[in-house]
Amino acid sequence: MSFLNETYYVAWADLRFMRHNIGSILLSCVMTPILYLIAFGYGLQAGSVIIDGHEVPYLDFVIPGIIALSSLSSSFSSTSTRMNVQRLYYRSFDEMMMCPLGNCAIITGKALLGVLKGLLSCALMFLIGYALAPDYMHLTPLFVISLLVACFTFSLLGETAALLAKSHQSMATFSSLVITPMTFLCGTFFSVAGLPTIFQAILYALPLTEASVCIRASTLDIYAFPFWALGVLIAFGAAFFLINLYLIKNRKV
Repeated sequence: MSFLNETYYVAWADLRFMRHNIGSILLSCVMTPILYLIAFGYGLQAGSVIIDGHEVPYLDFVIPGIIALSSLSSSFSSTSTRMNVQRLYYRSFDEMMMCPLGNCAIITGKALLGVLKGLLSCALMFLIGYALAPDYMHLTPLFVISLLVACFTFSLLGETAALLAKSHQSMATFSSLVITPMTFLCGTFFSVAGLPTIFQAILYALPLTEASVCIRASTLDIYAFPFWALGVLIAFGAAFFLINLYLIKNRKV
């Protein structure tokens, strides 16, 4: 109970920020996914994609990928940007560190904004996808679980980037070197299975690939769900959590 209370205290300011800026947050959540949908779903005019022997229209294939991408972009950016500003500009993160709060509660509480914004963005994208492809888009328990794990993992990744950043420029560099390549290469707009083995191994070492595989399998619901990919995604989240715990516990922030 104490952990939940401390987590709420940490997240309180971020939740108030989200409440007072809900209009702009909704607009930002839905704008980028729609642009990707127009550019890749309609602009490419692609035919279909073969997944495990099942032929899927490209539009229905790409919508779950954009949902996975939304979980990355919304969760990562909201957590990393806000923490970066709090650490380097307002210095309010240092004041919070002096409060009698558990380190695990701090990590979890600061991740909640990214998780909620990621879930909101993905929910809006799912509704759009369901309106465009009702025969293929399914809301399943595995989809909800995959989405929660993905949003929490990418929010923790945003914390890691914010805690490691020494300046605003270093945060931009991290996004350019890590987030942008994942955006276009991790199976969001194409099937990783069609690549050579060496490239598949590299891409499966990135968490967005597992998120794309899990979310696509759970929404299309036409082939077996890859529980191994969900396990790898959970392992990524645990690794980011432990890294954040180390950085905060040793005051390397």
